Amino acid sequence: MVGGKGTRLLPLTETKPKIILPVADRPCLWYLLRSLARAGIEEVILACGYKSEQMRDAIGDGSDLGISIVYSYEDEPLGTGGAMKLVEDRLDDVFVAANGDVFASIDVSAEIEEHIRSEASVTIALTPVENPCEFGIARVQDDGRITEFKEKPKPEEVFSNLINAGVYIINRSVLGYVPEGTFFDFSKDLVPRLMADGHRIQGFEISGIWMDVGRPHDLLGANLAIAASEHSGGSDGFDGCVVEGTVYAGDGSEVVETTIRDSVVLSGSKVSGSNLDRVLLMRGCVVDGATLENCILGDACTIGKGAVVRNAVLGDGTVVGPGETLDGDRVV
Repeated sequence: MVGGKGTRLLPLTETKPKIILPVADRPCLWYLLRSLARAGIEEVILACGYKSEQMRDAIGDGSDLGISIVYSYEDEPLGTGGAMKLVEDRLDDVFVAANGDVFASIDVSAEIEEHIRSEASVTIALTPVENPCEFGIARVQDDGRITEFKEKPKPEEVFSNLINAGVYIINRSVLGYVPEGTFFDFSKDLVPRLMADGHRIQGFEISGIWMDVGRPHDLLGANLAIAASEHSGGSDGFDGCVVEGTVYAGDGSEVVETTIRDSVVLSGSKVSGSNLDRVLLMRGCVVDGATLENCILGDACTIGKGAVVRNAVLGDGTVVGPGETLDGDRVV
């Protein structure tokens, strides 16, 4: 389910859909697709909406992962349940569904096994978070059965730190509850109806990397997490640099004579004589003699000598001239 616009990630999503924003030079969605492929999934249907042609160009047909990707286009938003209903005739008796707007590199096969073992109608991946108020929370029995589910609770309503991680194993038969051609939400509309009718809704606490990449600092966090877990190459590719924490430099990038800490430089970007602290540079950026702190630069940004950029998110192609200062801005 990849139809969202990712408005909280503006201006980065002004030019591209959220699910293809880069994580270590791959589309964010690629890691979830890899998790599905590793679980033995052979076909994935992407329920598309916003900027779907860009999505198709970036994701491709799945052959690099050994899967087949089918694109389903909604004329109007139908919600997560409605999106499943639209492709019901293509689904197996038991299928995997996932929210494409999360970043996940997880063990889906273990969740499938739990679904079969528990004889559930729906199994929901769960993960603990510090602030559950932005998510759907679950009350879980010792045997894993979910007995209560609440979307985005107020602080005084929180009864669990286990939240809906957006990866589901579902018996196709439950889609009989979903009306045709109507906006219908899976967790808000369908799950409560199933629970009221006595269906077993199972919880499964996932392992691996999971993040809600809803805000710019989350996107930076996902890049740093993958850089640490899959690209821990130390200071290779950083010529004459002072390197601290987790760093990543993509193919064709250059980082020279720079102090860099906990930062990711994607393919084709050039950095020289600068200071980078918690920074994500997307593709084709040029940073010359500047100071960047806690910020994200979209594709092909240029930062001039002596410039300072802090706590900012810059859209594709932004130019910050020599000596300029940006602090706390979102620039398109």
